[in-house]
Amino acid sequence: MKARWTMLAAAMLLGLASLAYSQGVASDVDKAADKTVDATKDAAKDTAHATKKAATKTANATEKATDKTADTTKDVAKDTGHVTKKAATKTARATDKAADKTADTTKDVAKDTGHVAKKTGHGIKKGVRAVGHGVKEGAEKTEGAVK
Repeated sequence: MKARWTMLAAAMLLGLASLAYSQGVASDVDKAADKTVDATKDAAKDTAHATKKAATKTANATEKATDKTADTTKDVAKDTGHVTKKAATKTARATDKAADKTADTTKDVAKDTGHVAKKTGHGIKKGVRAVGHGVKEGAEKTEGAVK
């Protein structure tokens, strides 16, 4: 019987030991779960903070880029206006020069036409005189022959 009591005591001791270990494992699981919850909360807070920070930086960078784009566009518009004004001035000057050259050429042509007209008139006068002289001579010959 002594052996039975010893076995019974050993069995009870083993049963109690496993019960003690199982209570320790359960509390360890609870502690790990609590730590995991805390770590998850901390990670979520850190992620939210980092996201907010990144969004703020992105908004600031976008605002700066918008300002720079507006400034660049303004400069380009100003330069375009300046170049357009220069081109218009040069075009006006070139048109004036072309008009002056056309007027000078027209005057020269008119002057030459006047000279040609005078020469033509002189030639016609000369021809008329010659014809008149020939007619006169012919008339005198006819008159002499008729006499």
